[in-house]
Amino acid sequence: MHKYLIIIITSLSFAADYAGYSGTFLRMGTSARSLAMGSGFTAEIDQGFSAYHNPASVAFLNKRQLAFSHHGLNLDRRLMMSSISTSIPPTAGLGVAWVSSGVDNIQGRSTSGYKTQILSTSEDAIFISFAQRITPWLALGINVKILNHQLPMNESELAGKGTGFDIGFMVLPEEKLRFAFMIQDLNTNYQWNTGQVFEGEGRIYKESFPTMYRLGTTFTFQRIYFVGDIGVVANQDDILGMTMRFGGEYQLSENYFIRGGFGNSRFSLGAGLNFTFLNLNDAFFDYAVVIEPHSASQGMIHVFTYAFNF
Repeated sequence: MHKYLIIIITSLSFAADYAGYSGTFLRMGTSARSLAMGSGFTAEIDQGFSAYHNPASVAFLNKRQLAFSHHGLNLDRRLMMSSISTSIPPTAGLGVAWVSSGVDNIQGRSTSGYKTQILSTSEDAIFISFAQRITPWLALGINVKILNHQLPMNESELAGKGTGFDIGFMVLPEEKLRFAFMIQDLNTNYQWNTGQVFEGEGRIYKESFPTMYRLGTTFTFQRIYFVGDIGVVANQDDILGMTMRFGGEYQLSENYFIRGGFGNSRFSLGAGLNFTFLNLNDAFFDYAVVIEPHSASQGMIHVFTYAFNF
């Protein structure tokens, strides 16, 4: 027992080592359902944002999915995303998603320290996802990501642009039992050119994202649906940390769910409602609250997600 506690504590301490690296907004999670269950969705087919967690999951979609998610953050931060995905008969799937984050109400200053205009910074990613079932129970998928990072400047614009990739595999031996492997942010980076800002003294350089290797599973025990994954985060030279994310979902009745989980050094809780919009049980509304005990904000994140199948 003590051995397992040591492993868990060590894993949690490693989890914060990569938080300050590039691309943090792509590691914060998307849907309220996934965040409420600890974000360990490598092997889960999420409602609306399945490709974000693993592009291979798009190959198993039965209907088109449309989803919107909003994260309520303090300190003038913002994070939102939208997604649409569809199956391509007979054995493929396609999806497009947009993730946007930033900070508003930044007070600009001149070199002398005088106030200038109010500034904002933003990071955006466009996901284009494709997946193919190799067999009825095995799929391979890829995300191609187009990235843009806009920094706040008083007199000139400085933007980093780049691309990146995710590769995933998913195995479905049974309806509620899944295994999956995912490589997130493979060869992903921003390209910066600071020549215009620093008047000839700038340069072109590459800012690389750390790569995450994740292995996940889902299964049902009695009336609780469990999800979880473990992962290793690395850059080109070193292993930066380990991740362990897990959670569960309990179905109160046919259309009501409660959830809880732990992931990315944060505890979370949530609830969900499956209801009828145009067709029977074709819409989902989910809520999650995520505690940020180790961040500068020392607060809570409130996440709302609406997903629709058609």
